[in-house]
Amino acid sequence: MSIADDLMQGLGLSDPVIRLGVTGLSRAGKTVFITSLVANLLDRGRMAGLRAVADGSVTAAWLQPQPDDTVPRFDYERHLAAMTGPDPHWPEGTRHVSQLRLSMRIQSRGMLSGLRGRQVLHLDIVDYPGEWLLDLRLMDKDFDEWSQEVLDRMRGRPGADIFLAALAGAEPARFAEASAQTLAEAYTRHLHDAREAGWSDCTPGRFLMPGELEGSPALTFTPLPHEMRATPLGREFARRFGAYKSRVVKPFFRDHFARIDRQVVLMDVLGAIHAGPPAVEDMRRAMADILGAFRPGRAGWLAQLLGSRRVGRILFAATKADHLHHIQHPRLTAITAAMLREARDRADFSGARTEAMAIASLRTTTEEVIRQNGEELPAVRGTLMDGRRAALYPGELPANPAELLLPAQQGATSWLDGDYAIMDFAPAPDTLRPGDGPPHIRLDRAAEFLIGDRL
Repeated sequence: MSIADDLMQGLGLSDPVIRLGVTGLSRAGKTVFITSLVANLLDRGRMAGLRAVADGSVTAAWLQPQPDDTVPRFDYERHLAAMTGPDPHWPEGTRHVSQLRLSMRIQSRGMLSGLRGRQVLHLDIVDYPGEWLLDLRLMDKDFDEWSQEVLDRMRGRPGADIFLAALAGAEPARFAEASAQTLAEAYTRHLHDAREAGWSDCTPGRFLMPGELEGSPALTFTPLPHEMRATPLGREFARRFGAYKSRVVKPFFRDHFARIDRQVVLMDVLGAIHAGPPAVEDMRRAMADILGAFRPGRAGWLAQLLGSRRVGRILFAATKADHLHHIQHPRLTAITAAMLREARDRADFSGARTEAMAIASLRTTTEEVIRQNGEELPAVRGTLMDGRRAALYPGELPANPAELLLPAQQGATSWLDGDYAIMDFAPAPDTLRPGDGPPHIRLDRAAEFLIGDRL
């Protein structure tokens, strides 16, 4: 949407638009969230928690071409078929920016309904990788600061030893492209290994999802220790780091991120807890940094007319709530809220509304009680990725989030009370009734927080 479009909307000469950004780190479920949200707004039988649906204000919804002709369309139909077809499976994850426009016809209720009549509201959903979002904080750092920060936190992470060994064998006194590529490949492998092990802060994000930039000089650099930074190798890597910021990060901010009205940040909190205290602390820091990249708060009317939006509402959603019995959902929400306390306070102070919530965009399990060692345990049952049916009791989350966050902040390497189990469940076969979207947990409440005020 252009500045001219923003101006027309600000003057009331076009239909109102909400730009909803959806992001999260790998495996948080961005694609599933968008697909299920759209399906449940088109067929609203499971959306009673969205007040405009419950009172009949939303009378129709349909998809239409997105306004940005140069942005790929989110492949909603293919993803929905993967999730709900005869052989349900998880769709492919987010690899690049994509967009989808859902339009809703709204019949105003109350005293002014006769004057306002029917209106159309456009919901433009922008999907982008959370790994790219982490890059926004690089804009305030130079190469020396970034290198030192990365190297300080690297030791002990998967693949770090291989990269550090490659770094020790480098010859910084002269620059050779082949040597630079060897270092970049080792560093990229480290980032992939760290992400697979549950770490959140893995920058630069485009090293993980290079797209058309794969093999380019802009993605051929690594952090360097202090003694290497004044060498020919260090000077070239610093130049490439600057090019990465100016030619990769900045255009993304300008073209996509800076125009978001509402934002969802999806978090695999259960996966981080399973990975251990270091992963929990890493996620806490990453989420604080992500929120710092937003410009939360309300923009003035002039800024709105000129197209310079500020994010007004941010939802931090802990996904995969269906991996827990519902009696543990409040604890998952409390842990998520406590993990984000610093980040949320920063946003609330700036005028943005924030919320933490435990959700499941697509419910894959049913609840039951199992007996183990003479004790009754609240569990969930579902189909594993290999086709077997299994019941899961992941362990009892603490009522006090500090029991998890304090050990994480203090550098503990494991939980004193053992592990928290997780399983990878496949989408469950489900015969959708006419008018119903896919089954979910609190997706309607998430939509109410994000867009309910505009409906």
